[in-house]
Amino acid sequence: MTVHFIGAGPGAVDLLTIRARDLIAASPVCLYAGSLVPPEMLELCPPDARTVDTALMTLAEIVDEMVRAHEHGLDVARLASGDPSVFSAMAEQMRRLDAAGVPYDVTPGVPAYAAAAATLKRELTVPTVAQTVTLTRIAARATPMPEGESLEALGTAGGTLVLHLAVHRIDEVVKELAPSYGADCPAAVVAYASREHEIVLRGRLDDIAHAVHEAGIQRTAVIIVGPALAAEQFPDSHLYSDTRCRA
Repeated sequence: MTVHFIGAGPGAVDLLTIRARDLIAASPVCLYAGSLVPPEMLELCPPDARTVDTALMTLAEIVDEMVRAHEHGLDVARLASGDPSVFSAMAEQMRRLDAAGVPYDVTPGVPAYAAAAATLKRELTVPTVAQTVTLTRIAARATPMPEGESLEALGTAGGTLVLHLAVHRIDEVVKELAPSYGADCPAAVVAYASREHEIVLRGRLDDIAHAVHEAGIQRTAVIIVGPALAAEQFPDSHLYSDTRCRA
C-alpha cells in the first residue's frame, strides 16, 4: 500500500501526466481539495473508489484517512493542485506519515505559474531582461513568512516575480512591489489557468489592482510581475547562436 502524492496540475484534466492518470485510476481511495480540483478529474477514479473532499478537513483528519487506508491495504491518490513541490502542504503530511510508518511517493504536476505563462504566451526568463524567477506568497491569512522573505525584500532582487495565494490582497502586493519594480512595470493575473472559465488580465502595476477588482477575482489566481512580460527588444540567447561551438 502506498500514498501517492499527485500533482493534479492547474485544473485541465488533459494536463495530468500519464503517470498521474494511471495512479488515480488504480487507487481505491482518492483525497482531493474540492475547492481546487475539478470534479471531472474524479471521473478517472475506479467506479467504486472512496473519494474524500479535504477542503474543510484538518491535517489530522486527512492523515487519519491515509492511515486508515494503509491499515486496509488500500493505495491512496492524494491530489494536490499544481505541483506538490510548491505550496501544497505536502511536507507536513509526509512528516506524519513517516511517524505512522506509512509509505508514500510523489508524482510531479504542471504548476499553476507554468500554465499561466503558457496562457500569456510568455517566457519568464528572457535574455538580458530577466533570468531569475521568484515564486512566493504573502503572509495574510497564512503562516508568517520567514525573515528576509517579505514581498518588499524579494522585490528588490528584480527578475520575474510570481505570487500564489495572494490575489485577494492585490492592493498590498502592488504597494509593496511598486517602489522596486516601478508603477509602469508589466503585470498580469491569470485565474483558473487552463480551465474553461480562465480569466486573463494584463496591465501594469499601477492598474492591475483595479482590473482584478473589476473582474471580481479573489482566489485561484497567479500574479506575475516583471519586464519579461512585455520584452520585445532583446538579444537571442547563446543556446542556438551560430557562434556557439557545437563540437
